[in-house]
Amino acid sequence: MSISLAIDTSTLRTSVAVLDGVRVLWSGHHDGATSHGQAISELAAQALERSSHIDRVVVGMGPGPYTGLRVGIAFAHTFALARGCEIIGVCSLDAILSPQDSYIVATDARRKEIYWARYKDGVRVEGPSVSKPADVGQYIYDVYPDMAKLVALSERQNITEPLYLRRPDAVPTAQRPQ
Repeated sequence: MSISLAIDTSTLRTSVAVLDGVRVLWSGHHDGATSHGQAISELAAQALERSSHIDRVVVGMGPGPYTGLRVGIAFAHTFALARGCEIIGVCSLDAILSPQDSYIVATDARRKEIYWARYKDGVRVEGPSVSKPADVGQYIYDVYPDMAKLVALSERQNITEPLYLRRPDAVPTAQRPQ
C-alpha cells in the first residue's frame, strides 16, 4: 500500500491526514475560512511527525471558494514537487459520506449560495453546481469531506484543474467598470 498525504481546503475547514491505503494513520483539522494558509502548514507538520515517508498527495479540487481552495491545491502541488511524488485531485463533494442511497450534499459557497452535487448509490449523477439553497431542495449540509473516502476515490479520479464554479471576485484593474 502507498502512504498518502490527503489535503482538503474546499470548505471553511482545513483537513489534512496521512493514510496507509485507506487506513488513517493521522488526521487533523482546523476550522476557519480565512486561516487555511497558516493551518495547512501546521497540520502538515503534525502529519509528517506521524509518517515522514509520503508516496503521493491526494487533494480535494473543490468546488470551493477561490482563495481557500487555491491554498490547498498550491500546497499539495508544492509538496508533491518537493518530494518527487505523484499528486491526484478528487472532487471534494464526492468525499462527503452519507448513509443514504440517494442524496444531495452541499457546502457553503458564500454569497448566500451552496456548492452541491446529487448522488445515486454513491455515484455522482448531477453537479457539481452552485445555486441558491431554495433551488436545490433537501440536501446534507455542514458535513466535511472524509479523508479516507478522498483517498479511496483517488483510485478512479484524477481531476487536474480546480473546480471553480464561478468567476473570482478580483479582476485586473483594466477590466474593472469605470
